[in-house]
Amino acid sequence: MSVSSPAPAPSAAGPAAPTQAELLDFARRTAADAELISSLPLDPEGRTWVRLEGPGGSEAWLIGWPPGTGTGWHDHAESVGAFVTAAGELKEHALAARLPTDGWKTLELSDGVDRERRLPAGRGRSFGRHHVHEVLNESPDRHAVSVHAYYPPLPRIRRYSRAGQTLRLEQVERPEDWQ
Repeated sequence: MSVSSPAPAPSAAGPAAPTQAELLDFARRTAADAELISSLPLDPEGRTWVRLEGPGGSEAWLIGWPPGTGTGWHDHAESVGAFVTAAGELKEHALAARLPTDGWKTLELSDGVDRERRLPAGRGRSFGRHHVHEVLNESPDRHAVSVHAYYPPLPRIRRYSRAGQTLRLEQVERPEDWQ
């Protein structure tokens, strides 16, 4: 579900691109808006989302996560971003390693690159370009809701599969694939 139209692209003389800290601040403020958070329709079977107006031409989303759902391993290509849990709790698995950006299909990951964060309501994080992670709602019976912001607006998302220490590029999605 998507409501609202995309924010206009900033002009060449327009404001500076939002920083990771500004995206995180926006996500925190938005996640604290109880009326907005409660307005998101929740589906017991799949994630729901509403597009928001992000700061400085960024792309922002309010996302509902049914129990037991997740994103799978992915990155946001050239975009920096931030997200904050507004309700429930999310878990993030991330790789603390700089991966090549293009030209590979399979990588063997080194030991010690895995990171895990629990993000209860009110907690979040920002991340840089090419950040590889998966986000999960591990609750067996409770929805989670989160706010996400990306700049520049997502040019593509790369999706990966993971078996042990092997990460495999499976698919590259572009905005037209999400319509």
